[in-house]
Amino acid sequence: MGSRTKILVLVFWLVTATTSFAATVTYDHRAIVIDGKRRVLISGSIHYPRSTPDMWPDLIQKSKDGGLDVIETYVFWNLHEPVRNQYNFEGRNDLVKFIKLVAEAGLYVHLRIGPYACAEWNYGGFPLWLHFIPGIQLRTDNEPFKAEMQRFTAKIVAMMKQENLYASQGGPIILSQIENEYGNIDSSYGAAAKRYIKWAAGMAVSLDTGVPWVMCQQSDAPDPIINTCNGFYCDQFTPNSNKKPKMWTENWTGWFLSFGGAVPYRPVEDIAFAVARFFQRGGTFQNYYMYHGGTNFGRTSGGPFIATSYDYDAPIDEYGHVRQPKWGHLRDVHKAIKLCEEALIATDPTISSLGPNLESAVYKTGSGLCAAFLANVGTQSDATVNFDGSSYHLPAWSVSILPDCKNVVLNTAKINSMTVIPSFMHEPLNINADSTEAIGTSWSWVYEPVGISKADAFKKLGLLEQINTTADKSDYLWYSFSTDIEGDEPFLEDGSQTVLHVESLGHALHAFINGKLAGSGTGNSGNAKVKVDIPVTVGPGKNTIDLLSLTVGLQNYGAFFDLVGAGITGPVKLNGLKNGSSIDLSSQQWMYQTNFDAPAGNDPIALDFTGMGKGEAWVNGQSIGRYWPAYVSRSGGCTDSCNYRGSYNSNKCLKNCGKPSQQLYHVPRSWLQPSGNILVLFEELGGDPTQLAFATRQMGSLCSHVSESHPLPVDMWSSDSKTGRTSSPILSLVCPSPNQVISSIKFASFGTPRGTCGSFSHGRCSSVRALSIVQKACTGSTRCSIGVSTSTFGDPCKGVMKSLAVEVSCT
Repeated sequence: MGSRTKILVLVFWLVTATTSFAATVTYDHRAIVIDGKRRVLISGSIHYPRSTPDMWPDLIQKSKDGGLDVIETYVFWNLHEPVRNQYNFEGRNDLVKFIKLVAEAGLYVHLRIGPYACAEWNYGGFPLWLHFIPGIQLRTDNEPFKAEMQRFTAKIVAMMKQENLYASQGGPIILSQIENEYGNIDSSYGAAAKRYIKWAAGMAVSLDTGVPWVMCQQSDAPDPIINTCNGFYCDQFTPNSNKKPKMWTENWTGWFLSFGGAVPYRPVEDIAFAVARFFQRGGTFQNYYMYHGGTNFGRTSGGPFIATSYDYDAPIDEYGHVRQPKWGHLRDVHKAIKLCEEALIATDPTISSLGPNLESAVYKTGSGLCAAFLANVGTQSDATVNFDGSSYHLPAWSVSILPDCKNVVLNTAKINSMTVIPSFMHEPLNINADSTEAIGTSWSWVYEPVGISKADAFKKLGLLEQINTTADKSDYLWYSFSTDIEGDEPFLEDGSQTVLHVESLGHALHAFINGKLAGSGTGNSGNAKVKVDIPVTVGPGKNTIDLLSLTVGLQNYGAFFDLVGAGITGPVKLNGLKNGSSIDLSSQQWMYQTNFDAPAGNDPIALDFTGMGKGEAWVNGQSIGRYWPAYVSRSGGCTDSCNYRGSYNSNKCLKNCGKPSQQLYHVPRSWLQPSGNILVLFEELGGDPTQLAFATRQMGSLCSHVSESHPLPVDMWSSDSKTGRTSSPILSLVCPSPNQVISSIKFASFGTPRGTCGSFSHGRCSSVRALSIVQKACTGSTRCSIGVSTSTFGDPCKGVMKSLAVEVSCT
């Protein structure tokens, strides 16, 4: 009897351990409410197809370690239904697997079904076959479109229900989104826009998910849909009802990269300021777009001209490493905000002015809960403010967080987290390598003939728009025309010079005369159209003009973006003839061909495409995306450092000017074999593949710079004001890998050091003991912490605010 009892008890615990309990998710004017409790929620965007399934668990865990409660993702319609009624939810498209991994980590999910995504994704996430449905108009009160949108949305909801993934079923999904940023452009659609939004809201609610729905940037979102804010700053946002919470669904952590553009980045001090301001002024749900950006594999990038890298300067970089100090400082911000959570959800803030550009927000209840935020929104001057009888120093463009209304746990402009400088270790592609660890390759070339070469060519009078012709099955379309200068055009002479004038809707073109490249033209992210005038020489008899038109991702944003065309629509002319006239070839009979034969088919790795021009690359049959190192960004506009103070925009902070927009291309480890890997390139411009090299993503230097005025690390915060006064700030360093130790101290200075990580220098005063103290504390250890005070280092310059700057290497 006793043994039987033990077995029954064991079975009981096995069952209860694997059972999920349904949660009730609602909202009120303050917050999302889960099982009757208001929640302060920190969220981050990770788009599952922009990484690989083997990367997902690590990305999710790093998000959790960074203080996130929620993972947010779009659902990409054109990825899942590339052909009408034919679906793909395998591999990188395995949405259910991704959501279950998030659930296993103990995080929630915000599922942005859309199904319009934007996201710098090809055609905004819509499948192109929508474009060819008779009578359809996208994103408006149009019956063919609404039928397709409802069918796909309902399918996704049904999939989630079948797997019990909504919180109402015990799953992780606490929010869903319908449409996306339609309010930015809905005026272009007139009265039909309001009917469409009302229909979309009703359709979504009717699917009965048991969780709230949101609409981004939609001020007229019908009840019960929550309208939310997207942008660099959302502290001034107010929802359209006093019964809805203040939610920020896209806090842009950087910006996307375009071919031909410099690399944008956003200082973490500014992001931290924006986040703290949002919670200071009543927000309770904030999402980073992106938390991990990833890679636009294959032909998924939109724009046009969106690069293959979608790194976005996110807290977790394209390769899956945490970006420091961005990840660490935001983690500290999250901890500081969570220390205030009970006060934040209990009441509304009382906001007061403390002077010009100075503001306080206090959350205080009768039960004794109190949290305060002190802000200096000025861009020039630091300030000292008096708050509740105490004095506080506020750097310009910063917020101090006081979880007990007395002691500062964090100031957004003062970073306690270390900085990590990444590095890439280059190695050439090993030819015929014997080692099982090497990546072996040998090169063979297959030259595509210029012009029409296959039986699938066809003839038409006039010039055809490219997207309607190719249905986006390929980036390429040949336009070919032949003329006989002796018969057709007697005013052309053998060997005469003329000018070929070509106009295209975009995005790039190459012109060939009699099989030889005569010239090229390229648009850009600001203007995709191309116009070229190319001097050409014609020969006797028949002459052939071959124009290769290229797309670089389809439009993904804007009113009627789906109608934006591409390709050579003309005019195409020969100018400067012997009698001063010109010939318009636009309405002549042209021959077309729409495709090329596609290839069959621990430390992160990238391919360095130095020496190549433009094209697409496949590794073992998997497309790593478009490459274009020949497209160099403009030389001006970049700075060595970017002042975080003041409003950010996508052109404020740029780097990599005068260089290829993207030179390194991510190759997921899971796509590689120990040996025998095959790299296939489709190269348009010609290049030298022997210059190709693998680059292994590694960590370089680790740095930290902490002043005497910094608060204690957030983990050491205490509401005991005595402790707060007597403890000194602490500088901490941790090697990124647990099997590494700090092997060398590259720089150490206590006093007035200058510069940034990788370029520190001593200031006018420096403790002579600093290097030896840091060496003793750190060398040979995985991590070390050092008090930043004169009691540790002595006082090299009395009466001056001092700081400690350290740079180390880990091996």
